[in-house]
Amino acid sequence: MNTPNRPAQHGHDQHEPDKAATADEYWEDFYRDRVWSGRVNPLLEREVRDGVALPPGTVLDLGCGEGADALWLARNGWRVRAVDVSATALRRGAEHAAEQGVAEAIEWERHDLARSFPEGTFDLVSAQFLHSPVAANGEREAILARAAEAVAPGGVLLIIGHAGWPTWMEEPPADIEFPTAADVLAALGLPAPGWDVERAGLVSSEVTGPEGQPGRREDCVVRVRRTG
Repeated sequence: MNTPNRPAQHGHDQHEPDKAATADEYWEDFYRDRVWSGRVNPLLEREVRDGVALPPGTVLDLGCGEGADALWLARNGWRVRAVDVSATALRRGAEHAAEQGVAEAIEWERHDLARSFPEGTFDLVSAQFLHSPVAANGEREAILARAAEAVAPGGVLLIIGHAGWPTWMEEPPADIEFPTAADVLAALGLPAPGWDVERAGLVSSEVTGPEGQPGRREDCVVRVRRTG
């Protein structure tokens, strides 16, 4: 998805899903109208800027959507592989990159992450709001486990996801079970020798509804580093 700037097999806020839709169909329909905010996820920005021993290097952005995070990372010295299932989102992301002069720093790849995954290892693997209303049971957990395999020695896996709907939302648009930080770590099953948990918990932020309603939302932040 994509909330502040996204939710799911990307990051984005969603409309009512067709349960029979494939990921490709759902997200192409989602991006039928432009949803570009241009704003980096502030929690990603905080983790990257404040992260210990996290200098710019290579980064895999899973579920990049129209590329707001990818562009911010590129502007801050990262070499980015940006991945999404939506060809429309990727095309728009590439257009924004060209407009901002960072096209050479970003590779755009189309993947349905339940079926294919980018090759290589990366200094940072970023999974921001990777929730999908059309995902099969266990699909997100399998993708995140594969994401951990893509982290280079010394690198970081950063998973940020919603912990619930915003307080102003009385009728959620989709039936999604939001995992806790403990759920994410348990699903990853990372061996203690070889990985350090640098952050695992909740962050509460102010969020404004589409009609200006004030509210708050809790997000789950998991940051783990491969040590071996």
